[in-house]
Amino acid sequence: MNGDLLLVILIIIGLIGRSPIITTAACILLAIKLIGLDRYFPTMERRGLELGLLFLTIGVLVPFASERISMKDILSVFTTWPGIIALLGGAIATYMNGKGLELLKIDPQLIVGLVIGSIFGIIFMRGIPVGPLMAAGITAFLLKLAYFISDKMH
Repeated sequence: MNGDLLLVILIIIGLIGRSPIITTAACILLAIKLIGLDRYFPTMERRGLELGLLFLTIGVLVPFASERISMKDILSVFTTWPGIIALLGGAIATYMNGKGLELLKIDPQLIVGLVIGSIFGIIFMRGIPVGPLMAAGITAFLLKLAYFISDKMH
């Protein structure tokens, strides 16, 4: 399928699904392609995730920098059940990201399914695309679960 047509389809899907992130991203990519700057796509692909994660991390850290989070708030992370569970959640998410990276090194063509699944999640489930590593980590977990269930059935 022609890349321009696919981007237009994504713009329409983004508009119908009320997903400004997909719509804006597809519009920007289409504009870059139409003005002849598509030679930068490989660099954008390599560095885009890093920049996106950088800005996401900046957004998350702003409350620390603006001093809206106090030392009391930080200490409560270690002394309350929600705080301890949040620590555990962060550790598990990081572990899953590592497993996702391993999976993508072994089976890189899975990125196509991850991207399409992410688009579906953004449009139909009002999700936020935070990166393919977490999606790959969840995929790695689901694959292990599917193999485990399949082995038990045979």
